[in-house]
Amino acid sequence: MAGSYTKKEFGLGPEEQTLLKGSNGTRIVAKGCASYSTFNVPLSIGTEPVRLSPGWEGTGRPDDELNFKGVTMDQADLEINPPKDRLNLVFFVLLLHGIGALMPWNMFITAKDYFVNYKLSKMYTGVESHYVTNFLADVGFAAQIPNLLFNWLNVFIQLGGNLTTRIVWGILVQVLVFVFTVVLAMTDSSGWPDAFFWITIISVVILNTSNGIYQNSVFGMAAKLPSKYTGAVVLGSNISGTFTAIISFLAQVMAPNVRTAAIYYFITALFVLLACFDTYFALPINRFYRYHELLYQKENRKRELESNSRGKSETPPYWKIFKQCFPQLVNIFFIFFVTLALFPSVHSDVGISDPNFIVPKQYYVSVMCFLTFNITAMLGSSIASMVQWPSKKYLVIPVMLRLLYLPLFLFCNYHPENVKRILPVYIQNDWAYLLIAVTMGLSSGYFSSVAMMYCPRMVEPKYAATAGMFGAACLISGIFSGILFSRLMPKIVATISFE
Repeated sequence: MAGSYTKKEFGLGPEEQTLLKGSNGTRIVAKGCASYSTFNVPLSIGTEPVRLSPGWEGTGRPDDELNFKGVTMDQADLEINPPKDRLNLVFFVLLLHGIGALMPWNMFITAKDYFVNYKLSKMYTGVESHYVTNFLADVGFAAQIPNLLFNWLNVFIQLGGNLTTRIVWGILVQVLVFVFTVVLAMTDSSGWPDAFFWITIISVVILNTSNGIYQNSVFGMAAKLPSKYTGAVVLGSNISGTFTAIISFLAQVMAPNVRTAAIYYFITALFVLLACFDTYFALPINRFYRYHELLYQKENRKRELESNSRGKSETPPYWKIFKQCFPQLVNIFFIFFVTLALFPSVHSDVGISDPNFIVPKQYYVSVMCFLTFNITAMLGSSIASMVQWPSKKYLVIPVMLRLLYLPLFLFCNYHPENVKRILPVYIQNDWAYLLIAVTMGLSSGYFSSVAMMYCPRMVEPKYAATAGMFGAACLISGIFSGILFSRLMPKIVATISFE
């Protein structure tokens, strides 16, 4: 360590400043520096740590740390003057990353009109395409395979790597995929619909693989900060769907046609991801972030020392943890199973019943499906942060009652593409359908948040992180299973009739 301590650097008062200088005014430099002060009174160099104050010595810190060994001037300044998050800049940066983390998934499912009614439609290609019937289910399947593999693997093998490398490459790959998607939107693909479909699916797989790495890294970045900053990422994830639905709606209203709307829409995703890229590199400039990064590194070093002293690291008892949190894992699985079995594939195929309904036909799916679900799910998740009901023991009751949404949506005016419906439409009122959609979205956001909060509380505190990873893996498993089940919905309404 080179340099010297000054009053300007530390912001210390006169009394503390005298502790950093000799009686002749010469600065005292800690052991390990380039030079030492000379005093009329003999000073025994190297036999005693430099004492800054009684409080500093009384902290129980190691001698190396008391001697400032391996501590830079900036780190010492941060230790003495812990900074605050001015203007909540770090909070809003992580909120932005939360929005960006779910942007790819939301962008592709909300762009259903572009893919199904334009690029793959008979009007555009001149041929009847079987891809349109289960397009969103196929996209969901392709998107969730990487997530499913990564999440279950991460429970037993902690996927590491340099955080900066993971975030930078994760964002850059997503940016390149969205640039490619914009180019595809500008290209005439009417002569090769099959190739366009499979190119889109491969793009979704690549996009969500890189996004899985990026999303995992964002939560790792937030873990270095106080808990409210992890909450900022979660809040951003909840806002992401609403933000995407609003952008899709505005693009539809402002653009002259579907193709132009899709170009504006996907370019918006590019700007959000580039903003995430820029703000990540701005974080190390922030003193508040640097301070908590320093504390995190020190805590890691402390754990490594404790682990080395024991000889080997303790392996979590996975089976014991799984059994203890099993009730909440079941809840998490079924909440997301029901939600993804309906949204977006079934939900977006429910058409308008009354031509005079308040929402026009051309905006019906955008408003009644994507906007309604994302807003209500966000509200439900926000309520869960204030109220948690019912208790851990009885949460399973409303979770299982949500299975009733499966037949309810099928009884609405659900007409999948290229499928002749035999099952009668029992719910023909658009307001009744809106009520069902609102309660489904609210319950999804609320109960999923409550179940995820309960899960780590089912085990001892030291195993809470492993329980949380089990919860995340069951969440993805529920999503994946729900998407697979949604492929049966068109067949159900085409083969079952109660008359």
